[in-house]
Order: sequence, then C-alpha cells, then structure tokens
Amino acid sequence: MRIVPTELATVVIVEPQLHPDGRGFFFESYHAARYAEAGLPERFVQDNHSCSVRGTIRGLHYQLEHPQGKLVRVIRGAAYDVAVDVRRGSPTFGRWVGIELSAENKRQLYVPPGFAHGFCVVAELSEVEFKCTDHYAPADQHGVAWNDPLLGIPWPVPEPVLSEKDRRYAPLTPARADLPVYEAAER
Repeated sequence: MRIVPTELATVVIVEPQLHPDGRGFFFESYHAARYAEAGLPERFVQDNHSCSVRGTIRGLHYQLEHPQGKLVRVIRGAAYDVAVDVRRGSPTFGRWVGIELSAENKRQLYVPPGFAHGFCVVAELSEVEFKCTDHYAPADQHGVAWNDPLLGIPWPVPEPVLSEKDRRYAPLTPARADLPVYEAAER
C-alpha cells in the first residue's frame, strides 16, 4: 500500500498493492494495522454502498455533532471524488481536492472529519463504497452547495442528477453556524 499526500495535509490517497495473475487480481482493501501505521483511523463503525447513474452528484455532505471520516473507493465504474475543508478557522478553509476513483485504478480517498465530501459519477453506472468513523445521523447531516462559485469545483457534468436535499444546500461562508471548528492540534 502506498499513501499519496494531497494539497490538504489530512486528505490522502491510498493506492493498494495489487497482486494480478491469470485468474484476475487480489488486494487488501483495508487492513487496520497497516492503515493505522499510515496515520489513518483504526476504527470504522459503518460501511456504506451507493449505486448511481452517470451524471449523479452526491454531496457535498458532512456531519457536525457526529463527524465522519470516510475511506472512499469505487468498486464498479468511476467517480470524480471531492473533499472540501469546511472547518471554520482552518488555514485551508474552502480549499478542496478532487481525484478520479475507479474500479480500474482501485485508489481510495481518505476524507477526515471536518471535511465535506461528494462525488460525481462519470461512468454509465458506478458503485461507491465508503467506510465511516461514525454512524450516519440523519438529523445531523449538513452540506455545501455543489455548485458554490467560490469553491469553483470543475464537476465533469454541467447538469447533474441531484437529490432535492443536495439542491437546497447553501454556499460555504465562514459565517455559517453549522460548520465544524478547526482545532490546531489536528494532524
């Protein structure tokens, strides 16, 4: 496994070690001790799996009272995956990282608590799995407008398929009361 840093210090790309042979391939998609040695959480409490059609954007989501770190991967198709620093007071507030995750490249993205997460499906059909460090709390779900002009995320579709909830999220501003607060001791 190889850890690839991104422009945001706590957001990292995980490239698993692939073992291909005549039958196909094998790789460890998660190994608690190895991931912990790399500085990633040792404890995930929930696994999620979504299936979406081309052009779907899910996000940008985060939880405030039950913040979730997410280890994201695509097992079928491909998605443009994005993490946005929404921690009020963070030196990287409002900055984001986007990478393509696919069944072919087998990369994972670790999105730490305090970051909004979203993805856009760029294949005909994509299945995305992610491990979470806290449980989903529907009453605690918050979000940022997918098309926030200040973020300027170059989503690969001009007219995405969105949920009603994702359509209603507001742009990111430091004045929002529903944002996590940056703590300088964070990794």
